[in-house]
Amino acid sequence: MDNTSLHIEAIIFASDSPISLKEIHQCIETLQKKELDKSTLQNKITALQQKYLANNFSFNIVEIAGGYQFLSKVEFSDTLSTLIQQKNKKKLSKSALETLSVIAYKQPITKGEMERIRGVNCDYAVRKLLEKELIKINGRSKDVGRPLIYATSDKFMQHFGLKSIKELPKLKEFKHEENQIGTPIE
Repeated sequence: MDNTSLHIEAIIFASDSPISLKEIHQCIETLQKKELDKSTLQNKITALQQKYLANNFSFNIVEIAGGYQFLSKVEFSDTLSTLIQQKNKKKLSKSALETLSVIAYKQPITKGEMERIRGVNCDYAVRKLLEKELIKINGRSKDVGRPLIYATSDKFMQHFGLKSIKELPKLKEFKHEENQIGTPIE
């Protein structure tokens, strides 16, 4: 494989979205400081595509959405599905769990109200909970600034095996620590 093909391969690999022939062409010409015929460039990309069609690669270069991108081959979809499921099962941080608890028990709630209850900034925890689809944006408050209102999602209900939010344990049902200082308030 010639040097130009290696650079094309690196450009496509590093791109997080499909990269057009025009963009690849501009990169290669800037790099090599000389003109390159687009048909030559297209032939090099086609040769790379043929290379990755071989059975000893789990991915290939696909022309998609007006550009080129490395994608996994279809026969590895189960493997990647397993990976995605495992990543999604990662535990929540203590901060995210506390924020989720506040949302579950006080919903609908704004981020400002969450922060007043927890006493710390909740931006990161709220973002992670939204990414994991455990909470959802449930509109806007009528308060000054019209802050977003958050509530638990259907995925939250599924994950915790709840039919409705009323099935959440009551706060008084939680067992107190035996090593606790003082007497519990009933």
